[in-house]
Amino acid sequence: MRVNGKDVVLGERRTLEVFLREHRYPLERIAVEKNHEIVPKSRYGEVVLTEADTLEIVSFVGGG
Repeated sequence: MRVNGKDVVLGERRTLEVFLREHRYPLERIAVEKNHEIVPKSRYGEVVLTEADTLEIVSFVGGG
């Protein structure tokens, strides 16, 4: 699987939500694109990842 342009070994199948929590992404401050489609936060627990997937994960940062 590719995440933000880098190869990542997925291992066993898991949901997007589990993957994000395992890698300590702040769920409330990110947006995820899977295979060129935005994944709504409400579906993170339903979307199952595979080795063939590509993810782009963007963090929102506040500032002034």
